[in-house]
Amino acid sequence: MAEIGHGKKEIVERIMEPKEAKEKIKGLKEVPIRSQLANEVIDIAYGFFTPLEGFMGKADVDAVCKKMRLANGVVWSIPIVFDLTDKEIADYGIKVGGSVLLTYTGNPMAIFEVEEIFDYDKKEMCKSVYGTDDPKHPGCARTYSYKDKFIGGKITLVNRPKINPPYDPYFIPPLEMRKRFKEKGWERIVAHQTRNVPHTGHEWLMKGAWFQAYAELPIEKPLVGVLVNAIIGEKRKGDYIDESIILTQDELRKSGYFGDHNHLTSLTFWDMRYAGPREAVFHAALRTNLGLTHHMYGRDHAGVGTYYGAYDAHHLLATVKDELDIVPVYSMNWLYCPHCGEITSEGLCNHKKEWQKFSGTVIRSIVLDGVKPPRLIYRPEVFDVMMECGEKYGFGSPFVGDDYLEKRIPVFEIPPMK
Repeated sequence: MAEIGHGKKEIVERIMEPKEAKEKIKGLKEVPIRSQLANEVIDIAYGFFTPLEGFMGKADVDAVCKKMRLANGVVWSIPIVFDLTDKEIADYGIKVGGSVLLTYTGNPMAIFEVEEIFDYDKKEMCKSVYGTDDPKHPGCARTYSYKDKFIGGKITLVNRPKINPPYDPYFIPPLEMRKRFKEKGWERIVAHQTRNVPHTGHEWLMKGAWFQAYAELPIEKPLVGVLVNAIIGEKRKGDYIDESIILTQDELRKSGYFGDHNHLTSLTFWDMRYAGPREAVFHAALRTNLGLTHHMYGRDHAGVGTYYGAYDAHHLLATVKDELDIVPVYSMNWLYCPHCGEITSEGLCNHKKEWQKFSGTVIRSIVLDGVKPPRLIYRPEVFDVMMECGEKYGFGSPFVGDDYLEKRIPVFEIPPMK
């Protein structure tokens, strides 16, 4: 039975068998790609980006920017583009109707069928997708760094990535993910989008979303699960290191704050655009393809700085929720009320003057000072795993620094073809 993803499109893995691949790549011009494009090749090939079969052509880019849809009308919010300079296009002999071999770290990765070569106004792309053309916005900065031209066309993976430890158990592509859900008997699965080590506020966001999804079902059987889908991609100084993110999220299950019956941790390769409301819609499509039925959206989802309002993502999702195959679960800001002695939310109790926010900035400063935060902030097991990861993988720190950026173990490799 076919598995159907976003846009009512069947999820298909665009992956060629090794024997056929060795024949197909003979004579193709090699085009090396950077990590962002390698991440997106994997996402397209394994079906994370269904209904996309490759990098977007101009009609899709234009429709996404102006209408938040693909040219065929399917809701899609962020352009997925492949960029090259005019000189590279000439040097590699790239022409419409031809194919090239994309390589990563020197090894063959995917065949790229060139269907279109076009340009697009980067400033207009920024205004449409990010709601600003400010080059200080990280998404705008990424867009302005794109090269002269964009290449549209289908891709087919010819060499599967080797996922390195400790990430290898957590790379679960859409078709495999859906098998896992069936094995667990989950009828409702709630997505938790993250790129952080979980403090107790995050934990209660997940538990609140689980309660909301569970309310739709009989209570006799544990049919609702939470999928933590960690975003693994480009890092900035001061971010949590990737190893710490993925292992601490899973520690919530291992230490019993969730259980095997209702919690699973996974990863997706993606370089955050910090597009706020638009990225929230993108996440809905991504998690639909993973087989989820619900998606939690908290305060300032995928936002950055002061570019977006606290609940702008909620408002945009509400305009397209009837066209999505996933149910948004909206959450207010989780807080701690010392008067009540428990987790609360805005408007729930009447002790506003006493409320304490879960501030990621403050929490990080406490950790950097070498102080173990109270159990109220971090589960002790989570904190211990975070610090262990800092020693083992982060050159002495659970936060990204220069050494980590330069010397970290890659999350995945493209091995030589046998």
